[in-house]
Amino acid sequence: MRKRIFQGRVLSLDVYKVSLAGRKVTREVIEHPGAAAMLAIEDGKLLLVKQHRFPHGFVLEIPAGTMKRGEKPQKCALRELREETGYAAKKMIPLVKYYPSIGYNTEIIHCFVASGIKKVSGLELDEDEIISVVKIDFKKVLRMILSGKITDSKTICAVLTYAMKKKIHV
Repeated sequence: MRKRIFQGRVLSLDVYKVSLAGRKVTREVIEHPGAAAMLAIEDGKLLLVKQHRFPHGFVLEIPAGTMKRGEKPQKCALRELREETGYAAKKMIPLVKYYPSIGYNTEIIHCFVASGIKKVSGLELDEDEIISVVKIDFKKVLRMILSGKITDSKTICAVLTYAMKKKIHV
């Protein structure tokens, strides 16, 4: 049995009463459509956005956003890259996908790597977005993750996965 407790613009909260291993349990689950993110590197520098994330303040992260209804992750990642940075990618490949809060949230984040990026426009931000674009040397980003200066999970997962695959060390 499922009961909707809250319906918001981006997510909802449902309470499930289910049987698991012969026991009746209750689970509160945040329902989220999923998101896509893009790791874009140009001349050894990672394209990041400095974005205000209430209640945490400004954070550095890779461009990303929530998928629209029926939107494929690849299309979402390309759209968010263009909207949040003004860059387009000639090519992209899947990098990693993961559940940031697997115990109570359906959100899955699909991370991609962009290649052949080129500035094509200005930023196209939503009314509630406060964003600026920052380019930082990839190895410096790795050091910022290890020192706790970058705390965004999608950025950490994408950067560390990419570094492992490419055998990049600090």
